[in-house]
Amino acid sequence: MAFDEDDNVVLHDEHSEHDGDVGTITQVMETMFGDATYTVSFEDGQEQGVPEDALEPASDSEE
Repeated sequence: MAFDEDDNVVLHDEHSEHDGDVGTITQVMETMFGDATYTVSFEDGQEQGVPEDALEPASDSEE
């Protein structure tokens, strides 16, 4: 599933301080291999270069 800017997502990355947090996609970047990576902003920071498989759509109850 591809995401767009302003989509709310949940990050799943055990190495991130934002693991399990809901954030908003602020930028979509395409790699030279045609894959998308994302910049996700959270209340207290952001993560850059997040692969699509580390994200899932946030449900309305999580926002």
